[in-house]
Amino acid sequence: MTTTIACKTEANHLEAVHSGTRSSERAALIARACRIIETSEDPPLLGELAAEMGVSAYHFHRLFKAETGLTPKAYSSAYRARRLREELATSKASITEVIYGAGFNSNSRFYEAADQMLGMRPKDYRARGTGTSIRFAVGQCSLGAILVAQSERGLCAISLGNDPEALVQELQDQFSKAEITGGDSEFEKIVSEVVGFIEKPAMGLSLPLDVQGTAFQERVWRALSELPPGTTTSYTELACKLGSPKAVRAVANACGANQLAVAIPCHRVVRRNGDLAGYRWGVERKRELLRREASDTGNDL
Repeated sequence: MTTTIACKTEANHLEAVHSGTRSSERAALIARACRIIETSEDPPLLGELAAEMGVSAYHFHRLFKAETGLTPKAYSSAYRARRLREELATSKASITEVIYGAGFNSNSRFYEAADQMLGMRPKDYRARGTGTSIRFAVGQCSLGAILVAQSERGLCAISLGNDPEALVQELQDQFSKAEITGGDSEFEKIVSEVVGFIEKPAMGLSLPLDVQGTAFQERVWRALSELPPGTTTSYTELACKLGSPKAVRAVANACGANQLAVAIPCHRVVRRNGDLAGYRWGVERKRELLRREASDTGNDL
């Protein structure tokens, strides 16, 4: 889990919490809860955590989400998923040993959640995507060349640029261990839908996405997806919304790591003064995407 909460002296002052706990006390309270979640053999229940903190379940749930940007359950899942990824990537232990080490007390419980956490089977993840099939196609849209790629779970890359060959090379570098093949005529329909969405954002995109990132990156991308079309936010505002006001640089890095142009709308993030600088696929494309969204919503720039 990438959310950073300063570990300070344990605080459990019920009156202070209910009367508007100071930020440092609130951070210490939630930090304590996070440590309990991380060190528990099984994910603790909400009521158990709240009782340990000395507050109601409702109030604790609200405080926890305000401080971390995640619910206690989501934090627990993200923490176990991170441990699992790290262990699969670095440990020489068997997959079964890794499963138990990540806090799953049975193989069946793990495999029920594995696809959502890893995006692939654990043995494929350990092999860095070996055996994973990705289809792709390159086309043209009004913003230049476009590459669309899809794994078994959903769209895993939407890239824009001037050089189609460079987009293909980037895809191969990104998924170096996967089996990458050109899409067939059926896949062309998917590309057409993506192109239509880029040309007319108001259409929306109903295709499933294969989103893979750190817990913090996924929090940033989720917050971006909640921004209404035609609106913008700053890196600072987004960091504050996530409950991590000092994580402005990390927010910017998460935007830069986005592999799904427009589908995850990092083009809606601007500097505090309104400047558009900082877009993986070019500032002019960012300007045009914002213009289109503003036009669709009746707020022409």
